[in-house]
Amino acid sequence: MVAIDSAASPSRSHSSSKRLAIEALVHAPRRPLPASQARFKLGTLLFMFGMHVGAVAALLPMFWSWQAVLVLAVLYWTTVLGVTLGLHRLVAHRSFEAPRWLERLLVLMGTLSCQGGPVEWVGLHRHHHLYSDQPNDHHDAGRGLWWAHSGWMLHDIPALEASERFNRDLDADPLYHWLDRWFLLLQVPLGLMLYALGERLQVRGGGLGLVLWGIPLRLTIVYHVTWLVNSATHFFGYRNFDCPDRSSNCWWVAILSFGEGWHNNHHAHPHSARHGLRWFEVDITWLHIQALKRLGWARRVRLARYPG
Repeated sequence: MVAIDSAASPSRSHSSSKRLAIEALVHAPRRPLPASQARFKLGTLLFMFGMHVGAVAALLPMFWSWQAVLVLAVLYWTTVLGVTLGLHRLVAHRSFEAPRWLERLLVLMGTLSCQGGPVEWVGLHRHHHLYSDQPNDHHDAGRGLWWAHSGWMLHDIPALEASERFNRDLDADPLYHWLDRWFLLLQVPLGLMLYALGERLQVRGGGLGLVLWGIPLRLTIVYHVTWLVNSATHFFGYRNFDCPDRSSNCWWVAILSFGEGWHNNHHAHPHSARHGLRWFEVDITWLHIQALKRLGWARRVRLARYPG
């Protein structure tokens, strides 16, 4: 276990003048988007619309079955854990070390979320931490709740090119670059397996029912849960640490996102494998890391502690 100095608040890590400059950027009025960014990305817009339509279709009575609910639960756990444990805490922040096979498995699980490939995801997330809630943060909360939630992804964002300098440690892995290009293809074998399973078991709604619950309904729920970390935790909740941004701890987002809702804790100590630092801050992802540590699959776990 590697300790992180939890007594050092972000106010100590920034000089007074730098902190004031950051806070001024965080609270400054936002200019309208330039013309080059104001246009919608039609492909992304149509894809998101299609997923939401598919999610609504999945909830029609004709597609309801307990098997579909089970498929959704298993794939939700798989996908969210892949994002929180794999893409976020392991790869983006290197809050612990894991065997290569386990890291790749977790990254594959996270890529099933259809949030882009791992190289792009990690680069954008590290960029967000450097510029959190400042005008060049791609989901800048200063532009409002809708923009922080999902509006940002419907437009071209300069952060995408700027983030390339934050993910160079992943350049040597050809699998990660392949996933960046072809991440959508992972849904194809998953869909075929779900369809075949539904037909074989003759569940209500058949194979199509399992596909609708396992892909568009799951993705829509996972999208909004992930987006809540970008939006709700920058508007609602309480703060344990005086970070120079809008991050807060939001308990209901933490439950839905397996611990990512303890966002103020995370922004104060981004390299900590545990985000829930107080006794009542339940962190499901941290429980999984503890299990991996007992199995010998998580080493050099970096850990912050609440100073109170």
